[in-house]
Amino acid sequence: MTSADRPAGTGRLFTGVAWAVLLVGLWMWGREVTEGPTGNSAPTTGDVAAVGRPLGVPLPPAHDPLEAVAAPHRVDIPSIGITAPVVPRGLDDTGAIDPPPYAMPQSVGWYDEGALPGAKGAALMVGHVDTKTKPAVFYGLSAARPGEKVRVTKADGSVAEFTIDDVQVFDRSHFDAEKVYGPREEGRAELRLITCGGAYDRATRTYTANVVVSAYLTGVADK
Repeated sequence: MTSADRPAGTGRLFTGVAWAVLLVGLWMWGREVTEGPTGNSAPTTGDVAAVGRPLGVPLPPAHDPLEAVAAPHRVDIPSIGITAPVVPRGLDDTGAIDPPPYAMPQSVGWYDEGALPGAKGAALMVGHVDTKTKPAVFYGLSAARPGEKVRVTKADGSVAEFTIDDVQVFDRSHFDAEKVYGPREEGRAELRLITCGGAYDRATRTYTANVVVSAYLTGVADK
């Protein structure tokens, strides 16, 4: 478990070998994540173009990163109806961020060796898209759009509010680890929400892509 509070500067940046490990790991993460998709189609199919940031969508200024940040407790994305508990996770044997266990399909995993949400850098969260029988926590993640809010409630009761500025689907054959895991703008507090996407290949039990929602800190509410 992660302590409730730690200095913001302790979040690790991904460089060198760490990039390579996470690149391979996230590709492997799509394998056997769900033991087969549900009867419904996954929210994205094939090689889906990036949603990106539509022209004319106003985005608020960034809030300064927080100096000391409590661990995340819950994540809410009101626009797409996601409310989920957050559990700390490390890396699995393949080097991927280990998602929550299959028995916890409605929970979101936070990589607790990386940045805390609200601290400088990019905090990483992952979740299943579906299970063997039904949609999981991030089934609707690809429906998120720039300008919408992501609220992360911390262990101390405070709330960090992020604004989505980018939604992309990365094909696994053209996966850009630095773009996914690294900060988009130096000095900001950012958040990545990641799940499987694209088509499901039953032969390899692998999704062909990853849905990646990028957001940045724009507000903080005291506990």
